[in-house]
Amino acid sequence: MALVTSSSGAGPVIAEVEMNGGADSSSTTVRATVVQASTIFYDTPATLDKAERLIAEAAGYGSQLVVFPEAFIGGYPRGSTFGFGISISISNPKDKGKEAFRRYHAAAIDVPGPEVSRLAAMAGKYKVFLVMGVIEREGYTLYCSVLFFDPLGHYLGKHRKLMPTALERIIWGFGDGSTIPVYDTPLGKIGALICWENKMPLLRTALYGKGIEIYCAPTADSRPVWQASMTHIALEGGCFVLSANQFCHRKDYPPPPEYEFAGLGEEPSADTVVCPGGSVIISPSGEVLAGPNYEGEALITADLDLGEIVRAKFDFDVVGHYARPEVLSLVVNDQPQLPVSFTSAEKASAAKGDSFAKSY
Repeated sequence: MALVTSSSGAGPVIAEVEMNGGADSSSTTVRATVVQASTIFYDTPATLDKAERLIAEAAGYGSQLVVFPEAFIGGYPRGSTFGFGISISISNPKDKGKEAFRRYHAAAIDVPGPEVSRLAAMAGKYKVFLVMGVIEREGYTLYCSVLFFDPLGHYLGKHRKLMPTALERIIWGFGDGSTIPVYDTPLGKIGALICWENKMPLLRTALYGKGIEIYCAPTADSRPVWQASMTHIALEGGCFVLSANQFCHRKDYPPPPEYEFAGLGEEPSADTVVCPGGSVIISPSGEVLAGPNYEGEALITADLDLGEIVRAKFDFDVVGHYARPEVLSLVVNDQPQLPVSFTSAEKASAAKGDSFAKSY
């Protein structure tokens, strides 16, 4: 695995760089790594093994924060239509799209669950803050989520993608305002949005309102124009932006007919690149610190000078001195949106609260 620190995607991928032993926890410098690597599709245990190898390698470089791509655990279903518009039929229980969803559902993880416990143990073992893209399974609905872990091996919480894009809406549920956290850590305030929800101005503003300093953007978008969005967010938010994408060949997915790519004309060959990456780290001033990388699987690493945040906000603080709340404001509904609630549970909770109050 290459460690990439060059600021140009056209430059060579180098095997190593001069290290200073990692940033001290009391300093204003944080060493961060975004992982550009592929899921082992339909094989969640093997993907977890791969994740641990990559975390160990990043920690060996002195990284304190490691960010993985969108849907790394569970997989991003590139090229799959799940039968939609082709063979889907509510009267046919053997529909190919439904069987594909069954297998995809089986590869997802419960949160909490054994895979989450293992990821927490990895973060603790290698002493890193870990931001991991997963496909979360809750009952029979899947969510594209990001999980957060601290270096003590604790699972901190999650962000569920608020708005899936295009065909994603067929296979993923929608998140709500209860899972847009920003965690105040010794490295800075860390949060994440996933792929195209980064293009939602009000959702970004919610993170800015929580004081985000290290803005993680796991994605599946490898287009060059994605870099413009990442640069804009860094400048707008006065924050570091860490965007992680997968680098995938066709052979990283099961072969046909087990898994078929649609919409690309002919079925791609095994060595065809189906996602070229483009992972990048950008400073609050808009400077590209590392990446974008389009060469292959890599660890893209940079040292983040947190003093850059203060310097950037001298000019522009989007929710501070540059805000005009008497003209423009945002209200965020951060309550969970549950499809079913039970009055007996609410009454029991209220009774418990009354009992607690009376004890004082």
